[in-house]
Amino acid sequence: MSTPVPPSSACIHVEGGEGLEKRSLTLGFIPLTDCALLVMAKEKGFFARHGLDVTLSREVSWANVRDKVATGALDAAQMLAGMPIASTLGIDAFKVPMLTAFSMDLNGNAITVSRELYARMEAADPQATQTAPVSARALKAVIDSDRAQGRPPLTFAHVFPYSPHNYELRYWLAAGGVHPDRDVRLIVVPPPQMVDQLQAGNIDGYCVGEPWNERAVCADTGRVVVTNYEIWNNVPEKVLGVTHEWAQRHPNTHRALLRALLETAAWVDRAENRDETVRAIAREEYVDAPVDVVSMSMSGGLVYARGEEARQLADFNVFHRYAANFPWRSHAEWFITQMYRWGQIEAPVDIRQAADTVYRPDIYRLAAADLGLPVPLEDRKEEGGHTGAWELATATAPIPMGPDRFLDGRRFSPTDPLGYLAGFDVHSRRVDMAALATMNAAA
Repeated sequence: MSTPVPPSSACIHVEGGEGLEKRSLTLGFIPLTDCALLVMAKEKGFFARHGLDVTLSREVSWANVRDKVATGALDAAQMLAGMPIASTLGIDAFKVPMLTAFSMDLNGNAITVSRELYARMEAADPQATQTAPVSARALKAVIDSDRAQGRPPLTFAHVFPYSPHNYELRYWLAAGGVHPDRDVRLIVVPPPQMVDQLQAGNIDGYCVGEPWNERAVCADTGRVVVTNYEIWNNVPEKVLGVTHEWAQRHPNTHRALLRALLETAAWVDRAENRDETVRAIAREEYVDAPVDVVSMSMSGGLVYARGEEARQLADFNVFHRYAANFPWRSHAEWFITQMYRWGQIEAPVDIRQAADTVYRPDIYRLAAADLGLPVPLEDRKEEGGHTGAWELATATAPIPMGPDRFLDGRRFSPTDPLGYLAGFDVHSRRVDMAALATMNAAA
């Protein structure tokens, strides 16, 4: 079960909506448990408290979300953490400058494989499947066997090219010796379609958010092998995305929107409010899934296989604690290193400048100050150096933080993103590393 929000994160309510450039907003979301902040902000009146009349629009895919925000059909939306970066850099379908000043959550994803594939993994390398977290080494043994017998490559799905899911899946595969672009086939499938595609045999596994892993477990179609928390403790997941133009035209509305979501995040993260949250988001107009399935991860546990007891994962869904809502520019820089690692960016860019443009902690601090919340004083932090709880002292008040360990023990330093990028043996880089180094040295 999620731990209560510390007293230092208690909300100070700010009423009214004076000075808002726009009051009626349409916000997009995808049916996943981490749409909880948008749903509960509406259901519990947090949007209304800050003068906002919000309509929530359930979207069918992340590409749909991107297109509707870009064209103005949506004012803002739940977005994958890499989406505004890709759109701003112009490596996605088209170039539209976007930004985020709010991180919606940490963790929440898992990798699920078919029961048949897991049985083959167990037979190929029992030790690898019995370790915690499960290594992709067992999968590599299956892949090597298939290749020797002339079988086609296994197919894995993720939700969007610039998603944490894509990078988490690739990170896990590569750490086990599997090259994501040579040894398997990766495709994009919208989250609600994952279970059906697995059951039909069109894919062998996937990385997705809840409740779509637990739905496969309940149907006895798939088995969870690893969570994204186990790949990177407290990995950033969704953000609130808007276009630069919208943010410039609606600064007061944007700030009010952040205040409402900050209050909601603190409320949802309290253990005593999780059951009410689960019942609300499970409804047909939101996630449209059985309450007991939605509750599985939101209550602090995850069932990896049908018939097994739930494993306690108190931090599987983090919505507010650990400075979860702060848009760390170092998170943006990590995502950019992964875009380079897997060949999604070919031209050299100023990584620091790109992160500064897209991730906006300056706007976040204004909204948090309105509520009297503690905020980090720095925009960046190192990742991978904490295996347990720690305290962020460089803040307006000390902030309790959680572990940030990577599966392979690596550390990411925002002072040397190129050194981190160059350290991976498994990659599909297309950029001229010397030109990239020159670009970033000049910065």
